[in-house]
Amino acid sequence: MIQISFEISNEIHHLLLFCAHKLFNKKLAISITNTGKNFLNHISLDCVIFGFHEGELKVLSLFYESLKLHSLPGGFIGVNESLEEAAQVVLKERTGLDAIFLKQFQVFSDFERSKQNPLVEKITKSNTTINSDFFDQRFITVGFYALVEYTKVNPTPDFISDSCKWVSLNEKIDFILDHSKIINKALQSLREQLNSQPIGYNLLPDKFTMSELRVLYETILGKELDRRNFQRKIMSYNILNKLNERRKGGAHKSPFLFEFNLENYEKALNDGLQGGW
Repeated sequence: MIQISFEISNEIHHLLLFCAHKLFNKKLAISITNTGKNFLNHISLDCVIFGFHEGELKVLSLFYESLKLHSLPGGFIGVNESLEEAAQVVLKERTGLDAIFLKQFQVFSDFERSKQNPLVEKITKSNTTINSDFFDQRFITVGFYALVEYTKVNPTPDFISDSCKWVSLNEKIDFILDHSKIINKALQSLREQLNSQPIGYNLLPDKFTMSELRVLYETILGKELDRRNFQRKIMSYNILNKLNERRKGGAHKSPFLFEFNLENYEKALNDGLQGGW
């Protein structure tokens, strides 16, 4: 691996960090004196952070006002850290949460994936000492998806994006590069997980109704589920505790609240569940 070390101004330092965290296009592993961190060549990561709110599945995105474009949170991998460690750093910085459920789901290696990057011109115009060729190298990216409880997240932009916000999967959103493809593949992987492992602990509040859990499953699967069959099946997995509490304030009869049995939930994650949806 070739590494370069050099002294840089704060302005160029920020631009190079922007390359590392947003563009995923650099030819050499660079040791930036200000950060003291070396990055691996030709590999990056992108995180699809799922949240569930008001009956909709959402993803956390970074937004660039001047370009009217979104991107996924992501970055590079340090030479002394694992992919998972690098992804957890990204998640912590964008959500403020620790110990997030995280799963690697696919590598994206299309030869043309990073050639048409709308952000390159913006950066090179802001500093003429940066050559656009710096951004034009091929990079493969490793996709992770994360599951978080919507109300606990503090969406935090980085220094180059204008905002960090939730967007619904039902919205038509313009993402940079192949990030829309990455999101679609993440959703496909999440649906596959739903057929063999439980989902919900990381997406729902601590206490929830059976209807709220069913709507979550329906939203992920993209189809309706029979109410009685769903309750009978989900209860057969022994991953729920029925509480002696009811949800108050609704127009109909107050439904009972449930919580996940964490011991059985973890066992189901490890051993798997029988039967799909």
